[in-house]
Formats: sequence, C-alpha cells, structure tokens
Amino acid sequence: MAKGSLFQYFADKRDLYAFVADVASQRVRSYLEVRIRELDSSRPFFDFLTDLLDDWITYFAEHPRERALHAAASLEVDSEARVSVQTVVHRHYLEVLRPLVRDAHTRGDLNADADTAVLLSLLLLLFPHLALAPHVRGMDPVLGLDEPTPEQPHLAVRRLVSVMVAAFAPSSSPRSGPCDAMTELSRRQTAACT
Repeated sequence: MAKGSLFQYFADKRDLYAFVADVASQRVRSYLEVRIRELDSSRPFFDFLTDLLDDWITYFAEHPRERALHAAASLEVDSEARVSVQTVVHRHYLEVLRPLVRDAHTRGDLNADADTAVLLSLLLLLFPHLALAPHVRGMDPVLGLDEPTPEQPHLAVRRLVSVMVAAFAPSSSPRSGPCDAMTELSRRQTAACT
C-alpha cells in the first residue's frame, strides 16, 4: 500500500499506531473479559487477581503476535508515538480494571480507606510488565521472571500479590493464598543460597 493512500485514512503515523494499538488491545481485552467472567471476579479479590495474572502470563506466552504488539507499545522509543499508543492501551486496561477494583472495595476486599487510585496505578504497571518480562531477558532481574523454569513467573505473581495484600487488604482478612506461595518461594530461594 502506498504511503499516500494509507494516510488518507489516518492523520499521521501516530494516528495509525493508535489504530493498530486499539485493534490489538481489543483482541486482548476480549480474551481478558471472558477470563474475568470464567474466574468469577466476585470471589475474594486477591485470590481472583492471582488467577487472573497467572492467566495473563499464560496468554502472552501462547500469543507471540499480541506479545510483540504489546512490546512495541510498551517499549516504543519515539515519545510521541508511545504516548499515542499507550493512551489507547491504558484506556482499555482501566476500563477493565477500574470496575474490578471498585467492586472489590465495595465488597470489603480492600481496606475501607484504601487508595484505589494507587492500586489501579500499580496494576497498570504490573499487567504490561507481566506480559513481557517472562519473554524479555533482563527485564526483571529481581524476581527472576525470565528464569527458564515455567513456574517462576507464577511464583513471582504470588510475591507481587502478597505485597498488594499487605498494602490494601483489610487487616481482619485472612492472608492465605498468594502468601502461602510466597512462603514456599522464600523457602526455595533460601535453600538455593545455602
């Protein structure tokens, strides 16, 4: 397709990039919304979030084309193009995540005074990171997300969720689930160091 004919549909390359990002994001979002229904988002939020993040990692492992587009959106070096693309991607993330966080807060799965904007911001950082880090060597040297073992990314999810539980869950809620996996991971890491 000639450049002239392409830009009769798009104002400029940023508009084209935003369109491609929107189409790709819609595909990923459709999958995510189905999984949210299947995983039952009405159950305890942090247990649900752990399962959702596990599925998220698996999805991007099994869909290299979507992963490549996600990498292009997240790692774009041209700042104008990055802003155009990330505006679209973030809109999709927030339209899905905001109701989940709101419902969790309403149900009492979060502290009454929890700063839900901070939780959303953390999730907005975490989802793209978990989509890419298991496939981009060196992207996460701290949690070992690029380790060759298939369970490592899922153990990292439990560590990350346990931090969110400590920060956002009501103090009276049981702290099992992700924290139990965290204990197992810590035990493995300690054994490896000795």
